[in-house]
Amino acid sequence: MNARRPADLQPMSLLRHFNVKPFKKAKAHKQSAPEVTRQKPILEACFADTPEALGAAQTLRAEVFGQEYGVAFDGLDNDHYDLFCRHITVFDRANNRLVATTRILSQEQARLAGGFYSANEFDVSALEHLPGRILEIGRTCVHPDYRSGGAITVLWSFLADYLMREGFSYLIGCASISLADGGTTLASVMPTLREKHFVANELRVSPTREIVLSSAAAGSVTVPPLLKAYLRMGCQIGGEACWDPEFNCADVFILLDVQAMAGRYAQRFLKTA
Repeated sequence: MNARRPADLQPMSLLRHFNVKPFKKAKAHKQSAPEVTRQKPILEACFADTPEALGAAQTLRAEVFGQEYGVAFDGLDNDHYDLFCRHITVFDRANNRLVATTRILSQEQARLAGGFYSANEFDVSALEHLPGRILEIGRTCVHPDYRSGGAITVLWSFLADYLMREGFSYLIGCASISLADGGTTLASVMPTLREKHFVANELRVSPTREIVLSSAAAGSVTVPPLLKAYLRMGCQIGGEACWDPEFNCADVFILLDVQAMAGRYAQRFLKTA
């Protein structure tokens, strides 16, 4: 039985989704007052290898995702996969603040977790025969006060170094596009993604909850910052977007061939080769 389409997606001509819980509108998230950065940031990335560090990352995720997607969390954003992931965090040491985080799930740990997180949203069977090891990235967020580029640069540098050092061949994951605007951003972005960034047909993944938009929005294309960062890193898009009912967003599948990263990008973000 198909769940009802959310009212705020009316501009879409069709939203098909199967075997999912009905979308529940989240409670309003009370936005906390912005903190004041008193000193010039000194950014440093590291793994969150203690329960306290993991809790801080989950708290930041809840705050950022609550503000951006209107999801009500009980203090923390956590799920089954957190137990099997390693979590990368970026700190501003000068101001003693956690400013960014992401989590990574290796192919080996994914088997213990019951599969990759992205396999809940996409049929990824086309990737089963990729050579080498696969690492999945997810739950990436950056504090609103630190989105000028420095925090994400430090995060990607740490990640790229880890990919190369541990011998991973591919990076996969989901990048989110909010549907709070009724799908306008998604409609404007998808034609560019299809034209310039889709993977070859034999590597295409298919969404479990497809979104079909009536037409592309007029005007300039505004790519969400994190998706733009993935594209700059050299990621390709695996196919059409999937509707995520929990966050009321569209997720696109990203795929990065680690060895094919652009030379200029590798020079900028890799600490070691």
